[in-house]
Amino acid sequence: MTHAPAIGNQGLEGSSLSNDDLDPVPASRRSWTVWNFAALWISMAACIPTYMLASSLIGGGMNWWQAILTIFLGNLIVLIPMVLNAHAGTRYGIPFPVYCRAAFGTLGANVPALLRALVACGWFGIQTWIGGNAIAQILGVFVPSVAKAAPIAALGISAPQLACFLFFWAINMWVIHRGIHTIRVLLSIKAPLLIALGLALLWWAYDRAGGFGPMLSQPSAFDPGQPKAGQFFSFFVPALTGMIGFWATLSLNIPDFSRYARTQRDQVIGQAIGLPPTMALYAFIGVAVTSATTIIYGETIWDPVAVLTKFTNPVVLIVAMLALCIATLATNIAANVVSPANDFAHLAPRRISFRTGGYITGVIGVLIMPWKLVTDPSGYIFTWLVGYSALLGPIAGILIADYFIIRRTELDLIALYDPAGEYCGYSIPGLAALTLAVLPNLPGFCVHVKWLSPSRVPHFLVSSYDYAWFIGFAVAFAAYLVLHKCFRAA
Repeated sequence: MTHAPAIGNQGLEGSSLSNDDLDPVPASRRSWTVWNFAALWISMAACIPTYMLASSLIGGGMNWWQAILTIFLGNLIVLIPMVLNAHAGTRYGIPFPVYCRAAFGTLGANVPALLRALVACGWFGIQTWIGGNAIAQILGVFVPSVAKAAPIAALGISAPQLACFLFFWAINMWVIHRGIHTIRVLLSIKAPLLIALGLALLWWAYDRAGGFGPMLSQPSAFDPGQPKAGQFFSFFVPALTGMIGFWATLSLNIPDFSRYARTQRDQVIGQAIGLPPTMALYAFIGVAVTSATTIIYGETIWDPVAVLTKFTNPVVLIVAMLALCIATLATNIAANVVSPANDFAHLAPRRISFRTGGYITGVIGVLIMPWKLVTDPSGYIFTWLVGYSALLGPIAGILIADYFIIRRTELDLIALYDPAGEYCGYSIPGLAALTLAVLPNLPGFCVHVKWLSPSRVPHFLVSSYDYAWFIGFAVAFAAYLVLHKCFRAA
């Protein structure tokens, strides 16, 4: 059976756990095909952070193919929980926070929903900063004083950068106000637009440099005789965990999209086609163009916006700025607003709409000062990506254990919206398993953010942090099965 019987709003009237955004999508509206899912992932994966993703890996010592292979492998691994968690959305037409109710309880589901929402707020801020900073950099070509403005001491960015950031943030807020349907137009043009821009940059770089430059022939720093010989796996494992963390967010809330799928085949094949290949291709474009800039400009430029500012043709600059803004806006709304908007709405379905949840996301995204998260490439991987993967891995483990092992993919759809039904209140096994799975990674996180000295923490707890997502997933999966069995027996 591909879909569970559609219930529409039957049986949900008056439920405090129901609203138009959280209710099951009726079968008549489940129209997404393989192409829609592939296009969704091509649209979200082809973005500036993906272009720059290999920079921190190569900066850490990898050669180009090790970096691209790490990115591809990380996305291949995260595709597994992505497809598994998407199953419930496709079968029952439910969004992520409602899916969480089976494992965590109708009230307890707010815990994983809020954890996912806060991570999305961070990503929303990062993407908004990237879009705003792109505007500031390109404006600086036309108005040099914009580029030369001194940073504001308390913020670490200049007034023009702040103004452009807030301007781009306001555009995001306008799209949220218009409603999620507005993003469909942006997504339909964004995928080919940014792929075309990336390939155009690739051709230009190859033509101008007479090849792809020295980076593609640069040896790995981990090879014999090189500065980091014999240290490959100590860097590879946390790097792989970081690559998994890049889309670990969507591997949880993918039901927000798969609820619109026609069949399970559409969501599985569409995601497999769209995610790992696009991530690898766009990361390679970033590596190749960056390598060529070493020859063309005598310096290594990872930021594609900084490369574009080297052009002097005003038409090229304006087209590039519009393309980058549309592309970043589309990725931001699809990847970083849909989920937290639903998650915040889940707190009080009768009071918080999807639009209000989107506004909350936008405000938090500004307050975290996202430019500080991406300033240091090492901190970006080891603190941000690995850090939140330590939270999201356990949630994925619990959801998959509950849905596939305990319930054999069978959910009571009406009870998911019943405050006094089978899933009511808080699920102690779910919340306890989440706590147990987060604890092993907590000491390592505290060391990496410098809250604790490494000398005060056993070495194995510090080193195990490199495996944060894997450890969290495995511990949560096993703990949930044991705890669920114990509580059921009791």
